[in-house]
Amino acid sequence: MASTAIHESSDQADAPSFRTLFLSDVHLGTRFCQAEALLEFLRQHDAETIYLVGDIVDGWQLKSSWYWPQAHNDVVQKLMRKARKGARIVYVPGNHDEFLREFRGVNFGEIEIHETIVHEAADGKRYLVIHGDVFDVVMRHAKWLALLGDGAYQLAMWLNRYVNIARRRLGFTYWSLSAWAKMRVKNAVNFIGKFETVVADEAARQGVDGVICGHIHSAAHREIDGLAYINTGDWVESCTAVVEHHDGRMELIDWSVLSRTLNQQRSLAALPWRRKAAA
Repeated sequence: MASTAIHESSDQADAPSFRTLFLSDVHLGTRFCQAEALLEFLRQHDAETIYLVGDIVDGWQLKSSWYWPQAHNDVVQKLMRKARKGARIVYVPGNHDEFLREFRGVNFGEIEIHETIVHEAADGKRYLVIHGDVFDVVMRHAKWLALLGDGAYQLAMWLNRYVNIARRRLGFTYWSLSAWAKMRVKNAVNFIGKFETVVADEAARQGVDGVICGHIHSAAHREIDGLAYINTGDWVESCTAVVEHHDGRMELIDWSVLSRTLNQQRSLAALPWRRKAAA
């Protein structure tokens, strides 16, 4: 069900406008956040409502060591600029930015903070919007183990950086080592499957038509027992987002293939949007 949107223009005035944009797991404050690619994406995509579905800021990492380059500040400024121009911004905190949960129900200027929220699409379908960490058994019962896993994840992302430097030099697109491993390591595949089922069960319990979440850095758009399961992915590994068109149709956008930033050392003629434009 996932699809790829292709947009050539980099002019904000010409940016395609959607009814809703869903982003999660940006992890601003970490060295592996793809802030430049996200900034590029935000410049080329506008929406009436923007949901920030958790782990936008990585409070865990910032507690241990401060890292906040200009690109991370630029992402925040771009979102605030969209809010000032009239976009509704809804922030649903995750586990890495859980400190914001203390402010649920509060509006900070143009930003609303909610623990969870139900989004009604243009076609009348209702979606539970939630980060998803509350359905993660490790997060709920063994946070120390989650922190240990976070260290291993940081190592995987460090390796991923050098793998992609080599790939770009060889003319290949951006590729996620950790995402590849998730799809091939049995325990990871089982965890993702169980997570998706539990989240879909919660959507059924709340009587909605589907769920939009993040947390596991595994983008998806599929049906589970008649309910729409949509995971926005992340901006560390996959660089994906979800948009709602004005007719209510949901679309998963894979920016890793289309991004000039992530594929800057490849020939522009080889990028998908360039091939389409030349057709």
